[in-house]
Amino acid sequence: MSKSLPSTSRSLPIALLRARERVMGPIRTMLSKSDITEQQWRVLRVLEESGPTEPTLIADHACLLLPSLTRILQKLEEKSLINRERDTVDRRKQIVRIAPLGQELIEANLEASVALMDSVRERMGETDYEALLDLLNKLDSIEAELP
Repeated sequence: MSKSLPSTSRSLPIALLRARERVMGPIRTMLSKSDITEQQWRVLRVLEESGPTEPTLIADHACLLLPSLTRILQKLEEKSLINRERDTVDRRKQIVRIAPLGQELIEANLEASVALMDSVRERMGETDYEALLDLLNKLDSIEAELP
């Protein structure tokens, strides 16, 4: 007897995609006014939070593949939102830092971004919102293995 797939309403991958789109839709609208993509925003947020950082760590924290990050960094540099330089200790490494214009872009969108997340928190309720974040972080820490 073969196992049947769960209904799409009980499918974790589909539920995660639906939730992502519910959250990201308004954020994409906000970012389109600043002419940046959600991936570029994630990179700027990581840099704003962590300070000057190596690309591999940015890719990890921003949930991006390194080849994609390379293109994103190029675009952000063209827009003068970041600066890249060689590491002074290990010249093979590159250090990326947020530029003043990038910091200004974050500050210009900070209020709207916080308001969007406050709205989600309010509609979900504080307890459920925090529990969801805890569960998603727990899920992220689980290493998936194929049977």
